[in-house]
Amino acid sequence: MAFKVLVVDDSTFYRRRVREILNADRELEVIGEARDGQEALEMLMRLSPDVVTMDVEMPVMDGISAVKAIMQQRPVPILMFSSLTHQGAQATLDALEAGALDFLPKKFDDIASEREQAAAVLRTKVRLIARRGVGMRRPAISTASRSVPPAVARSAPKSTFLRSSSVLTGQKDAAVIPTVSSVIKSGKHYQCLAVGASTGGPVALQKLLTPLPANFPYPVLLVQHMPGTFTSAFAQRLNNQCAIQIKEAQPGDVLKPGHAYLAPGGKQMRVQRRQSEVILQITNADDVSNAYKPSVDVTFASLAEVYGGDVLGIILTGMGADGKDGCDKLRQLGASIWAQDQASCVVFGMPQAVTKASIAQKSIAIDHMADCVCSEMMPAS
Repeated sequence: MAFKVLVVDDSTFYRRRVREILNADRELEVIGEARDGQEALEMLMRLSPDVVTMDVEMPVMDGISAVKAIMQQRPVPILMFSSLTHQGAQATLDALEAGALDFLPKKFDDIASEREQAAAVLRTKVRLIARRGVGMRRPAISTASRSVPPAVARSAPKSTFLRSSSVLTGQKDAAVIPTVSSVIKSGKHYQCLAVGASTGGPVALQKLLTPLPANFPYPVLLVQHMPGTFTSAFAQRLNNQCAIQIKEAQPGDVLKPGHAYLAPGGKQMRVQRRQSEVILQITNADDVSNAYKPSVDVTFASLAEVYGGDVLGIILTGMGADGKDGCDKLRQLGASIWAQDQASCVVFGMPQAVTKASIAQKSIAIDHMADCVCSEMMPAS
């Protein structure tokens, strides 16, 4: 039985194009087209689609307002279409925080160099988030509703949490290791925290990073699959929300405790030692044969060379298997590797890769990840 899709866009031409692409897949069927967010809400109640594709900029009711209304009235997986501009990045991040699960550039040429490849990416994205639509729930992010370790409570974040994106359950592939909600401090020596993510990552990273205290004792490296025009806006947004300092990584940045560095989109981020300091090397993605720009594998492999096993590596929600090889290199040197658990992932691809390969030692729900990091890495009070 095909997944039912509602296409929402104020352009008749674009709606027709998306319909043709999606209907070419036997697993997908476009059952309706809406010209704006208000019409989408009305059709949503009448047609009960399994997934919605949504433009950001529309008359009457824009995409962000529509996402918020949908999440309140009838939660359903939503894929946003966005322009690759700074303004488009801000709007897309707003939509993700409101509940949308993923996004794609509105211009197909920005998705892939070949039109058919771009169409295949669109179909794949829609199928994946549609499959994860079973059992959707909308947990609100609230520091008051979570148990916060003493180390976290001592340092309040710069601003409060924004609403979480939807968490999807009902996925088929079971995790190899059981999910844990807390950890006992191992006493292991660390020098760095490293996190990789893709689909669903922006909200997951927000939930992981916001509770970390300003006196977090290690540098944090972040690799999120995201276009180059988005990473600056995303880093700025995280910095406004978090107690630790967060920035888009720049060449020559010296790693400092309590600072997080987000890999720039379209480039690769590595670390290298310079005397007593560790600095960042940012290079064009063309220098490696890797499909991801940035790549978790590239960054994690460089961490293995500089820090050896003194790393806590975390793989969050995402499509594919990026991070598996880098985590394997770190694990062989004695690093700790954790994965987000299946139930709290938007897409259980990257975490599944490290879990099934017996690289990840712990599987942790995203709501408990920050607490576990602080329990493991913060000095005993």
